[in-house]
Amino acid sequence: MALAALRSSRSLGPLVRLLRPERRCIATATATASPPAPAALDHDGPALSLPHQVEVTNRRQAIKSAKPFSDFLTDKYNRQHDYLRISVTERCNLRCLYCMPEEGVPLSPSSHLLTTPEIVYLSQLFVSQGVTKIRLTGGEPTVRPDILPLMQQIGALKSKGLRELALTTNAISLHRKLDKMVEAGLTGVNISLDTLDPFQFQILTRRKGYDAVMKSIDRVLEMNKLGAGVKLKVNCVVMRGINEREIVPFVEMGREKDIEVRFIEYMPFGGNKWSERKMLTYQEMLDIIREKYPTLRSVKSHLNDTSKTYEIPGFVGKIGFITSMTHNFCSTCNRLRITSDGSLKVCLHGNTEVSLRDLLRKDNENNPMDEQAFEAIREIEMNRRQGLSVIDTRPSWIERETALLNLIGEAVKRKKEKHAGMEELQNMENRPMILIGG
Repeated sequence: MALAALRSSRSLGPLVRLLRPERRCIATATATASPPAPAALDHDGPALSLPHQVEVTNRRQAIKSAKPFSDFLTDKYNRQHDYLRISVTERCNLRCLYCMPEEGVPLSPSSHLLTTPEIVYLSQLFVSQGVTKIRLTGGEPTVRPDILPLMQQIGALKSKGLRELALTTNAISLHRKLDKMVEAGLTGVNISLDTLDPFQFQILTRRKGYDAVMKSIDRVLEMNKLGAGVKLKVNCVVMRGINEREIVPFVEMGREKDIEVRFIEYMPFGGNKWSERKMLTYQEMLDIIREKYPTLRSVKSHLNDTSKTYEIPGFVGKIGFITSMTHNFCSTCNRLRITSDGSLKVCLHGNTEVSLRDLLRKDNENNPMDEQAFEAIREIEMNRRQGLSVIDTRPSWIERETALLNLIGEAVKRKKEKHAGMEELQNMENRPMILIGG
């Protein structure tokens, strides 16, 4: 396949940096050349001082190395998707009411789930195209047995352009793994917690564990005092008649603690028995808070923030509202999702998916790609590059990666301008939240 015909304006690398981030890629190719850097300017007069020379040189070098954002990750509304959420497991140690039906959900066979080498490879591929933030979700990501080695390999991509490695968790076991996660490159934690009442916690999650969650919150705060720099957010799904009386106590968590508590409008997903009467709107939540704290004021948010941010003068922490149901933020959405069984979802509330897993495994007899399978491909590509005789007649990995990028690009281009409204969403078939990834 002629690489010049590709639509991306970024380099395709790391084409066959298949397993270890530190390995050199076996083959590289550029779809479209980067724009030339501006010509250097001639200066008359006194020579520049050394610090100024260094600054100018660094700025010119940055201009030379800058690349247009990948066309594969840019949709037809010119939204650039530089944030990837990867679900690493369907399993969870809680059974939250809004996340899954009471009877649970059928789990995929283990052979249908992405392997660690597959997750790492896809992470490399998306980072090569401009993704700067990866969030690991579930299910509950901390129950994945190899979560720490996985995070270490993804964290190593910071040398390739990744800036943030975040985690969404129920925090039941986070306190036991947090130190090593920070060492692996963790930069942010979103903790799901819908009540500050231990008894209510057991009702909402159908499990015990409140004390463990609070221990994890305290551990993040302790580590931040030591300089860990982990952004801490607590996510609370608000449901009318269940936990709206706890909105103010949640707000007061931030009086002396550097926590952003984010209140989430209750959203419909497969099996969670959503109804509009259970949903407390963003405006209603604001009214509840302002009744006690009339000085509540909005804070300017970043362009791609999902939440509307507020603060109370004198409080250390902040307050956020995720308003998917009443005030969507689709116009600035920069997120893509990969489910634990390898499907790409371009919208949380859309039910269209494409399987990256199936294409990734196509020439492996549809078997999971483990370390050995990637190593075999690496050896074949090395031999091909060196002009050695290769018995294997499968397409080169460059062609396989090209096909993956084209599949991703086509899915992104089909992304709608905004997701459906409440009436449509509640009647739309979609996965349970636990099978999508939080």
